[in-house]
Amino acid sequence: MAGTGSTRRTGNLFFAFAPWIVFDVVAGPSTWKYAALSALVASVVLNGRGLRRGHFKILEATGIVFFAVLSVLALVLDHQDLVWLETYAQPLSSGVIAVVCLGSLAFVPFTSQYARESTPRERWDSPAFRHINLVLTSMWSAVFVVTAVLGLVAVHAGSGSDWLNWVIPIALLVIAVRFTERYPDRYVARQRSSQRGSVP
Repeated sequence: MAGTGSTRRTGNLFFAFAPWIVFDVVAGPSTWKYAALSALVASVVLNGRGLRRGHFKILEATGIVFFAVLSVLALVLDHQDLVWLETYAQPLSSGVIAVVCLGSLAFVPFTSQYARESTPRERWDSPAFRHINLVLTSMWSAVFVVTAVLGLVAVHAGSGSDWLNWVIPIALLVIAVRFTERYPDRYVARQRSSQRGSVP
């Protein structure tokens, strides 16, 4: 789980998050329909091959379904019926991904699906592997909960919406990526140091 494994882990996670990032960047009162379609295309292009091969990852599947539903709603509903979606598109997307991340904690922490791609099979059931992915999934869940709340506040804020919708969420994403890169190796190193220190 060290070295290139960390780079591969965050790289694969980036592909999973990319459609959601595309949506948040493009979405606005007059552009959310294009944002949904762009995010759907990105989801299919980046993640569709893995799904066709049976490599089911909850985050990627959720993205395809979510953006497909938004695209269909944009086609079949009148503008008047979509005012709420235009208003809450960004916090809604962050809220959905937060729910998915939190829900995965009860079953398979979503980060473990990516960590397995750079971790030998015999380590998947180890306490260290489970602990690391519980921490990482909890951290990503918190990031998207905060982002969703900031988006809701931005809807009703008279000013500062750029900070709430863009600056702070982007800063949180950067911090989360760095933490994802560094925490597993640091945790393993700390465990090994602790084990060596306990040997009489």
